[in-house]
Formats: sequence, structure tokens, C-alpha cells
Amino acid sequence: MPEAKKDIRTLTKEQLREFFMTNGDKAFRGNQVYEWLWQKSAHSFEGMTNLSKQTRQMLEDHFVINHIRVDQMQRSNDGTIKNAVKLHDGLVVESVLIPTESRTTACVSSQVGCSLDCRFCATARLKRMRNLNPDEIYDQVVAIDQQSRLYHNRPLSNIVFMGMGEPLMNYNNVLKSIEKITSDEGLGMSPKRITVSTSGVPKMIRRMADEEVKFNLAVSLHSAIDDVRTTIMPFNATFPLKDLREALEYWYAKTKNRITYEYVVWKGINDTQEAVDALVKFCKFAPSKVNLIEYNPIDGGEFQQANDEAIQMYIKMLERNRITVTVRRSRGKDIDAACGQLANKT
Repeated sequence: MPEAKKDIRTLTKEQLREFFMTNGDKAFRGNQVYEWLWQKSAHSFEGMTNLSKQTRQMLEDHFVINHIRVDQMQRSNDGTIKNAVKLHDGLVVESVLIPTESRTTACVSSQVGCSLDCRFCATARLKRMRNLNPDEIYDQVVAIDQQSRLYHNRPLSNIVFMGMGEPLMNYNNVLKSIEKITSDEGLGMSPKRITVSTSGVPKMIRRMADEEVKFNLAVSLHSAIDDVRTTIMPFNATFPLKDLREALEYWYAKTKNRITYEYVVWKGINDTQEAVDALVKFCKFAPSKVNLIEYNPIDGGEFQQANDEAIQMYIKMLERNRITVTVRRSRGKDIDAACGQLANKT
């Protein structure tokens, strides 16, 4: 049985240069191929037009490019686009383009399914099948950038790791993908335009701080009271708020970057004065801002959006304590593209 071909995008530039020298060609061919793969996002060797036919055939004989394919695209009434992205092994993840007046944001996935068990999130109901590779994350960004240019006449401006999966449970591949996205030899995007959203894995937050990453951090918090948070996010029993708080204090001490808390207010769960007071207290140990997110129901209604009075109570208390707060209205609800709704229904 012939040996399976290697995915060429797992090779570094140095390994590509070495491959060409070993095969009797010049090292700089490796630079050319690397540029085709990462700057020009080539999907085939055939398209690498500054290489000879013989060189392209040699690449074809040894390697594959396991690029993604946008299998299905849905467009919302508000301009949001949801992609069902087919991976080389037939598995599917979803990614979303979110347009506003001034920017277009790519919401990308990092796992097929999810490692965690948040009860309000549709993705958490899919078991984690595997982590995405760096190139599969990178390809989602490239595809959304193309859609942004096509439908909104401007390049992609921001990236959020808020799609399917827990990014910090796929730490190495997520960081490698960001390296390619921000590199001058890749897409050249500023890390300041990238936000990694986590449900809170303290050990990995500390590691990011130690590695002095330049992107932004968002934490999906939803309650600053341990037993309430454990009810809605059972993994909180393993990573309690005390550990999360200490990791975030460490993050701020190392990076001086403020933390964003993503926070949904639900009826009968965290719509009390006690819940607001706990959040205010939690926000005070390091500079932070709070995004209050509109909830998008995923089934029979165990979780329901709190009424407007509760939201106003949060806004008033946060502002009174000089904590920046924004209310984020959901986009793409009509196509199940909003926060917590990505579940491969297609």
C-alpha cells in the first residue's frame, strides 16, 4: 500500500528548503512554495505558476494541501454569513462573518465539537471529535476575508475565536494559527485585532501570559458565584473562580492588557442583585470590561433571556463602579449563527 502523502502545510519553511535541496533543487524554491501556501493561500500545486511543471509534479508526488471547503453558506437578513466548513476528512465545523458599519469580524472555530460542557451552548452538545490544525483555522480566516471583500467591499478587520470549541484546549494549534495570521509571511494582520475567548482554563491563561502573547483575551464568565457558575458550566467544579481569578490577575500583571468578560443574563439564574454585586467585585481585581450578550435560545427554554429591568440593573451597577459595559445584540439569529448556536444543524 503506497505511503499516505504528507500535508505540506505541516512543514516549516526550513523543512521545505531542505526538501528541495535533498531532491537536487535550489533551496529558494522552498521560500517560493511557502509564500504560495501562506501569503497567497494556494489550494493546489497546479496554481503555483512560477514553478516549473516538473517541480509542481514533484510536489504533487510527495504532498497534499488539506484545505477546507465552504460546503454551505447561509446569509442572514442582517448581513451575517454562516459557513458550514468541510474539512479534508469529511468532518464539518462552522464559521461566521459578522459585519457592522465600520468593521467585519470573522468568528472562527478551533475544535470539531467542544471539550467543555456549558449547558446553555448548542456546540457543547456535540462531543469533541478532534482539534483543528493550524492551517484549518487559518483557512477559515482566508475564506471569510474573501467573503468580506466580495459582499462588503472591504478586507476582514477583526478575528474572534468564539466559534465551535474551547481554544485553550487546542492551545498549540491555535497559537500556531495566530502566528501565521499575524506574520508578514502570512496574512499580516495585527494581533491587536484578534481576540481569543475562553471559558476559563487557568493553567493555559498563565501559559499565555508567560509567552507574552499580543492578542486580546475574553472570558466567558456568566456568573461570579461558584455554585451558580458550576450549575450552568459544570467544568467550573474543576476550574473554580478562585483559580480563574488568580490566573487572570497573573495575566494582567504580565501583559497589562485588560480583560473582557462575556456575560449572559438569564431569567431566574443570574438576574439578582447578589449576582450583580459578585460580578462587580470580580471585575475589580484587574482592569476589565463587560460585554452583556443577548441570549439565543437553543431548545425548549430551560435558559431564557432575562427581562430588560435585570439588564438595566447590571448596566447601572457596573457604570456606577466605573466598569466599562456594552450590550451586544446578537447577529445572525435567523440562521442559527449567533453566540452559542453553532451546532452543525446542516
